[in-house]
Amino acid sequence: MRTVIGLMSGTSMDGIDAALLRTDGVAKVESLAFVTIPYGDGFRAELRGCLGKRKDSGKGPVAAVERALTDAHADAVRRLLDKAGVAPAAIDLIGFHGHTIHHAPDERRTWQIGDGARLAAATGIAVVDDFRSADVAAGGQGAPLVPLFHRALAEDLPRPLGVLNIGGVANVSWIGADGSVVACDTGPGNALVDDWVLRHGAGRYDDGGALAASGRVDAAALAALLRHPYFDRPAPKSLDRDAFDPAPVAGLAVADGAATLTAFTAESVARIVPHLPAAPRRWLVCGGGRHNATLMAMLAERLGVPVAAVETVGWDGDALEAQAFGYLAVRSRLGLPLSEPATTGVPVPTTGGRFHPIEA
Repeated sequence: MRTVIGLMSGTSMDGIDAALLRTDGVAKVESLAFVTIPYGDGFRAELRGCLGKRKDSGKGPVAAVERALTDAHADAVRRLLDKAGVAPAAIDLIGFHGHTIHHAPDERRTWQIGDGARLAAATGIAVVDDFRSADVAAGGQGAPLVPLFHRALAEDLPRPLGVLNIGGVANVSWIGADGSVVACDTGPGNALVDDWVLRHGAGRYDDGGALAASGRVDAAALAALLRHPYFDRPAPKSLDRDAFDPAPVAGLAVADGAATLTAFTAESVARIVPHLPAAPRRWLVCGGGRHNATLMAMLAERLGVPVAAVETVGWDGDALEAQAFGYLAVRSRLGLPLSEPATTGVPVPTTGGRFHPIEA
């Protein structure tokens, strides 16, 4: 068992999740502490401005945001350790996801900004970063990377089980009765609704789904959104945050647009079920989307089986993705796979990550 920290900055750009846990990187996971540090509006705008960019010279605007992002993660580590009352010397490793600004696996390109060496120097703790590149270079989708962690957590739960993570993009881990795993991005998560609400001056996100609940789903706009060819592709498959064009809702009232985009997320999840080996007996939901009551109700209606937040089985839905990258950091150091053919489409089980030791 190793004591590790996992760090996650997700596609919703809410902030940094930092989780402290103990794990063997295989089947044992003990949750110890968690903090989330919201991004300020100014930095969030700078980060948003990096989306879709490609490599710059190391001196351009992306490099400046990368340094600021890394330093913010170092601060999150300090705050987590202060909360837990643990010294840096007691931590074996940090798993540092960074922030995805460009993901095009079909071009064998993915880019998560974040400087692992800088983080190691700032915290005094060895770091593993760059979790996705090896998978993409080998021909995989590079996402999702959480399914093996979900399998470890779900060892004693009834299966087949669907674990649905709804961040900016939504992804599913299907876990079979025999422990087999199939995974993919299902479609949009919160990103399209968040962007819609922000664009119309109604906040940063639809709090609890209240705006969507006050609107009506436009059937024609929803049908147009669902014509995207992504939904006909079998798993595994993955998406960039901005893969979907929200043009079909452009002329709708604010509440109706929110309702339609929320329905788009729910219907996207339902569309993946025929591509799974068997329909899940139930769905457990993590990520920010589980707080959206309108979305959760739409999911239950479309999936036809119990849908509940992961807290119902004792997991922390806010901490889960950060915990996963602490777990994956240990697997990386052990040379164990982070992905499998059925989770990312990589030809063979593949490890990954780049190690940054503490300089003597």
